[in-house]
Amino acid sequence: MDVQEPIGLLAGWGRFPFVVAEKARSLGIPVVCVALRGMASPELKPLVTKFHWTRLGGMGRTIRLFRKGGVSRFMMAGKVHKVQILHPWRWLYVLPDIRVLRFWFNRMRSDNRDDSLLLSIIDEFRKDGLRCESALELCPELLVRQGVLTKRQPTAREEADLVFGWELAKEMGRLDIGQSVVIREKTVIAVEAIEGTDQAILRGGELCRKNGFVVVKVAKPQQDMRFDVPTVGTQTIEMLHRAGGKVLAIEAGKTIILDEAETISLADRYGISIVAKAA
Repeated sequence: MDVQEPIGLLAGWGRFPFVVAEKARSLGIPVVCVALRGMASPELKPLVTKFHWTRLGGMGRTIRLFRKGGVSRFMMAGKVHKVQILHPWRWLYVLPDIRVLRFWFNRMRSDNRDDSLLLSIIDEFRKDGLRCESALELCPELLVRQGVLTKRQPTAREEADLVFGWELAKEMGRLDIGQSVVIREKTVIAVEAIEGTDQAILRGGELCRKNGFVVVKVAKPQQDMRFDVPTVGTQTIEMLHRAGGKVLAIEAGKTIILDEAETISLADRYGISIVAKAA
């Protein structure tokens, strides 16, 4: 990666944009960050070369800011709360610019599953000479290694639930619905959809009062590593503990684990197993 050429960072919610910005700064790579208002954190500002806010419907502004900053390649990092596009007053919240209105009109017959929508957005940016790259090209060390990462090993029952949930989660990913399932005694308690993994875990805890359930989170069979890569971290473990879960199963080599040492330490403190399984 050319350390002289600036990279664009389209930042959403969570810790991931910070990790990308910190890694780029450590390598001396200039970063032009366009942050989604209401999702990204203002604390990103001192970590990047240039920092700008934009709204969810500000595609034209984002493209102009990247081009003005000399960016020809950009990365997406952080969660975008897609549920907001279903709000009854969504157009007032999103405030779409002309570019977004034209983009939305041209794809009205397309579905809005994550892959369909994000690939369309990437194609739109490409029209202006902006190439989307995976943040993992910059931070390959974030991909989790295979094995049981924690002191606690899963029990025989939990291992059976893990195997049972794995194929189900893969099928959900193939359909581009979600990447996580909550399992107890080979029963599906909750399936992740638009709400995200954390809320699916909490719902699983509400429905499974017996606790001790297993959460399986995998990459899609057709996973594009430029976006929507399954990601876990300390917040995932906090949610699992709060809901009463005991095992987090993730896919080795295709899942991002943020702040790995802290995440594993927290899981050990709560008596939670983290298992990274090969596909």
